[in-house]
Amino acid sequence: MDLQETRLPGIGVRHDFVTAAGQHLGVVTHRAGGHELVLYDTEDPDACRVRVVLADDEADLLAELLGAPRVIERIARLHEQVEGLVTEGIVVHPGSPFDGRTVADSMMRSRTGASIVAVIRQGEMILSPAADFAFEAGDTAVIVGTREGVDAAARLVAGG
Repeated sequence: MDLQETRLPGIGVRHDFVTAAGQHLGVVTHRAGGHELVLYDTEDPDACRVRVVLADDEADLLAELLGAPRVIERIARLHEQVEGLVTEGIVVHPGSPFDGRTVADSMMRSRTGASIVAVIRQGEMILSPAADFAFEAGDTAVIVGTREGVDAAARLVAGG
């Protein structure tokens, strides 16, 4: 499945993909908050057939129903398979050295041995963020590694 990301200046970000059944779906995440779930017309990919406006809490609920349990289930299976594996969500607070910096800038894996496997931003889970993904205050970085590696990651994010 190919996920397309389009920056919408002054609006936010749109993510689109085509389902196995050939339906073109999109999610617009507004900078000011809120989301839109969009089903595009099959004849005209620029025309919207259905648009559902979601408040942040509604989008959070939908994300939880659709995705979060699957991610948590996968991580739980990893924990069962690999003894000593730790997963922790670490909040990027205002003033953190990570605020405004990219995943690549963090050099997390090189510096701690732990990996950034996801970022939760405004209730949206971004799995396997790209190297150029920039952290913002309020993000929660989902870190996986040994206890020592995750603790070192938490110190880095906090600026210690």
